[in-house]
Amino acid sequence: MVKILSQGQAFGSPGIEPRWTHANKDGVGTAYSTSSNIWFTIWNGIITEVYHPTVDKPQVRDLQYLISDGKSFFHEEKRHLELKVEPMWTHGLGYRITNSDPQGRYAVIKEVIADPHLSCILQHTKLTGDSDFISQLQLYVLCAPHLEVGGIGNNGYAVQVAGHRIITAEKQGTWLALGATIPLTRLSCGYVGESDGWTDLADNFQMDWEFDSAVDGNLALTGELNLDSTKEFTLGLAFGTNLHNAISTLFQSLNIPFEKQKQQYDEQWKRSRNGIHSLENSSYDQGKLYHNSISLLLAHEDKTYPGALIASLAIPWGEAKDDQDQGGYHLVWTRDMVSSVSGLVAAGETDTAVRSLIYLVTSQQEDGGFPQNFWVDGKPYWTGIQLDEVAFPILLAWLLHQQKTCLNFDIYPMILRAAGYLIRHGPATQQERWEENSGYSPSTLASNIAALICAAQFVRERGDEATAEFIEEYADFLESHIEAWTVTTEGTLVPGIKRHYIRITPTDINNPQPNENPNQGTLFISSQPLGEPSEFPAKEIVDAGFLQLVRYGIRKPDDPIIVDSVKVIDAVLKVDTPAGPCWHRYNHDGYGQQEDGSPYTSYGKGRAWPLLTGERGHYELAVGGDVKTYIKAMEGFASDTCLLPEQVWDETDKPENHLYLGKPTGSAMPLMWAHAEYIKLLRSNNDGQVFDLIPEVANRYLGERRKCKSFEIWKFNRQIDKVKKGYTLRIHALASFQLYWSDDNWQTVKNTPATSTKLGVNFVDISISDNQQQPINFTFFWIESSKWEGHNYIVRIS
Repeated sequence: MVKILSQGQAFGSPGIEPRWTHANKDGVGTAYSTSSNIWFTIWNGIITEVYHPTVDKPQVRDLQYLISDGKSFFHEEKRHLELKVEPMWTHGLGYRITNSDPQGRYAVIKEVIADPHLSCILQHTKLTGDSDFISQLQLYVLCAPHLEVGGIGNNGYAVQVAGHRIITAEKQGTWLALGATIPLTRLSCGYVGESDGWTDLADNFQMDWEFDSAVDGNLALTGELNLDSTKEFTLGLAFGTNLHNAISTLFQSLNIPFEKQKQQYDEQWKRSRNGIHSLENSSYDQGKLYHNSISLLLAHEDKTYPGALIASLAIPWGEAKDDQDQGGYHLVWTRDMVSSVSGLVAAGETDTAVRSLIYLVTSQQEDGGFPQNFWVDGKPYWTGIQLDEVAFPILLAWLLHQQKTCLNFDIYPMILRAAGYLIRHGPATQQERWEENSGYSPSTLASNIAALICAAQFVRERGDEATAEFIEEYADFLESHIEAWTVTTEGTLVPGIKRHYIRITPTDINNPQPNENPNQGTLFISSQPLGEPSEFPAKEIVDAGFLQLVRYGIRKPDDPIIVDSVKVIDAVLKVDTPAGPCWHRYNHDGYGQQEDGSPYTSYGKGRAWPLLTGERGHYELAVGGDVKTYIKAMEGFASDTCLLPEQVWDETDKPENHLYLGKPTGSAMPLMWAHAEYIKLLRSNNDGQVFDLIPEVANRYLGERRKCKSFEIWKFNRQIDKVKKGYTLRIHALASFQLYWSDDNWQTVKNTPATSTKLGVNFVDISISDNQQQPINFTFFWIESSKWEGHNYIVRIS
């Protein structure tokens, strides 16, 4: 029987306001087995966020030891000891941590893994040092539960079961249980900053408080470990859907000797290397980052929702985040997820990508779109519309198709829906890949064009030539406008270069007469410090998104505008670090560590992104350059435990803030997008060709272009006022109609029934002859409602 002790309740409710913890992790781990629904992270020598039962649910802030001699000192592992974190294997995510007393008197040596089959974190611990000195030490475990993704509202209890005393916590039906293979002699549940064990020991180096419960607050659980018989033991942190479930899981897990658990954990991870390509020869670190990248990508897949991969097991600048910001990076973004699994495909592992494709098909919204990001159960978190995130599932489907991957699940409806969504909602996107601005984005256009050409291939293979051609013609329309929409002719950033790609030509997607002139428009950039400018001429803001045009095969790497644009981003965005070159996302970026090195809150300064070094390396390969610099740089940006950060510090060192040029900031580490980009760069270098290049796209746009047609498209969300001679004016609407139109100022009227498609679009084509002078006038008669539009539209000839 389980007995919850109830002799005394802690004071100081509810405790200080909760925070998460630092995002630049030293380690991330989980068992390879799907039966172990638990993930852990490591920062500064201790376990930090623990996720359960899904990869998007952090349940613990941190777990560490407190050490005292009871009279002269008190040490907290993460703050007072000198730490060293090492991977235990090349192919698995287990870590050995050595936390040492600065005076050399003792060390705490820990090995951290997840139970290979149960939802329990195992931390084998050994206290070493002079026997006389360590015999005087008291060792305490301190755990901060943040159950159900929050620090407030937690309940903690001291429990006795089967003669053992352990500590537990509960919130909304989720329980954790903390115990060890040696007794916990004294237990206490307290409110953080008021009655918790840290506050208790910091006062006089002794544990004076023993509270059996603390409810509805920000808690810390404390237990003193009995070291009388041994200085070596295993600590377990288990989860369950009720108290009995959590306790049973804890004791089942601790019952198996740690060495046996560790052996099984290692053997499981070794199985993940079946069929993996040997790309180590393309690396400069003997394949360490390569193999760790594979493990990390695999570890970021959920086990309850197969195929759902999150962006990172980290909460950027978590030490400054409270319960209100629940998302962090432990969410699904289709852009990040497709990058992750295509990285695995580049390494030779396709099973995960197949699961992800099926997961995406089942997550697609009825209208064909995908949420900006979502929890692993498909529930949207942010609700912005990013057209590249609708395109990426199609690109993943085509990648697997090209790999001749066996797929018995019919993905064709997803392809049609997504392609239809892109055609109906484009060409401007509400948000581009940096999730901040609406308009015409080179990177979004690149993904959309590539995805539509791939979609057309699927449609043609189904024998539907008419729909395939319609999709391709829309892609041609986008492709023929790339420069007009996204290349400034008034560049001022680099002397002598007036024509170059810009980050985005801003426009409101709800404006039916959008701005399509990249020389005009003002770009609002968020996250600027108070009092600093936040609006800039759009033509003076650049990013490297245009490189995606080369990546997919839409533009040649030696295209003069591409070449000049590379010169501009290298001059404006490049940072040289001891590891190698790195690039900012765009100039005036505000998403990053603040100027003084403190965490980003609502403003900051964007720092350099290692994944952009990988993208730049892919361009260098395409143009025939040497990729070595970029591979070595990405390896240099990785931590000693082979984790790649989202951002690295881009200025002179700030030791007081632990910020060093080319080393991680507090944003997020590891970032799966960066790890996937690194793997792809190795594969591309190995093959001598960009891995993401799509031959069908390159064949259409880089050759003689015989299949490309000249279209101008009028639609209700893009009501253009002119069309060039020799073009076809295509008029779109989302309902069936007859077009009444005239090319001679209504002297004569033509009545053309619209052609329907399987994509939710109806259209009429008007060929504009080289001799046409008069504008095209038209209006709509709506078939289903038997009503006239009640408005005439005019498109001039240019």
